[in-house]
Amino acid sequence: MAVGAGLAGWLAVLEHPGERQAREMFTDGRRTGSGLEACWRAVRGRLDARREWLCAPVAVLLAVLGASVLPLVAGAVAVPLVRRWLRRRAMRCAQERAADAVVALCGTVVGELRAGREPGQALLTAARNAGALGEDEAEAAVLAAARFGGDVPSELRKASAGPGLDGLAGVAACWRVSVDGGAGLAAGLARLEAALRADRRRREELRAQLAGAWSTVLVLALLPVVGLGLGAALGADPLSVLLHSPGGLACLAAGGLLEGAGLFWASRIVRAGEAA
Repeated sequence: MAVGAGLAGWLAVLEHPGERQAREMFTDGRRTGSGLEACWRAVRGRLDARREWLCAPVAVLLAVLGASVLPLVAGAVAVPLVRRWLRRRAMRCAQERAADAVVALCGTVVGELRAGREPGQALLTAARNAGALGEDEAEAAVLAAARFGGDVPSELRKASAGPGLDGLAGVAACWRVSVDGGAGLAAGLARLEAALRADRRRREELRAQLAGAWSTVLVLALLPVVGLGLGAALGADPLSVLLHSPGGLACLAAGGLLEGAGLFWASRIVRAGEAA
């Protein structure tokens, strides 16, 4: 508890000087909320940014309980693996948010066009509200083309290369057809929005159907931990057997390999269903 309190205080005090100056400038030197709330926000922000390092205290605890360095080695190996998994998960979430923003962009542009705005002004308004044009450079290029009469379809197609922004290629195609062929842009974007919403519903339904499979994978992954807990509750001291005997080390190595292979195979099966 003392170490945790000291770490929390250090994280609360260690803040960027620019953030401190900005807070003093815009709040007249008054801090918003209590010191405990500020401390908790600081700790939570840093833990969210470095969640993979939570493997380290777990490894230290197991090393102390088992009086062995093997959990420390396992924790050191687990940190980069967990970091990679967290990054992939964050990337998938960002792609989903970007896809939802493209759908919102289409709906806003359609509403602005039907309200009587020009296509360029409608895109500018929708981009400010939805923010679905990817990175800053791509967004600036699209907005500049829309504001000054540039090649909007080409810029939209370039922006569609971003993660989760595939729908912008459809917006570019609708824009190109409406400019070259005189077709209604609002009608094309309305159909595109309906198609993107239907695709999102299919993804959500598939995710709901695969939730049971993911739960099964999680339960199977936690079964060895439950077995170790039951053995410790019965007084068998499984950590000493696994970490300090030749047979236990062999069982630990074989069990770790089988556990990793099972998780990989089950995840591959579920992800194949998601890709389909």
